[in-house]
Amino acid sequence: MIHVIATIQIQPGRRNDFLKEFHQVVPLVLRETGCIEYCPAIDVATEIPAQGDLRENVVVIIEKWASLDALEDHLIAPHMLEYRKRVKDMVAGSSIQVLEPA
Repeated sequence: MIHVIATIQIQPGRRNDFLKEFHQVVPLVLRETGCIEYCPAIDVATEIPAQGDLRENVVVIIEKWASLDALEDHLIAPHMLEYRKRVKDMVAGSSIQVLEPA
């Protein structure tokens, strides 16, 4: 199993638009072979000292996949290629971390 943390920088004022498009693709991704978990998350205000400032223009995607092959297939799935076209103008940047249980 692998874990993926994708951090998406959203254009100012477009986070709700991005999340609307993201939620439309979630059921398709969850049906992909090897997908265990696929969900968006946003920062929550807390009093925890180690937490940084709230990132109002960030969405973090939390993913779990059965294998790296499953993740690679996901990246080229037709619904993902279409989704990326739809959100392209909403995204200012992104990064991913691919992890394995330690």
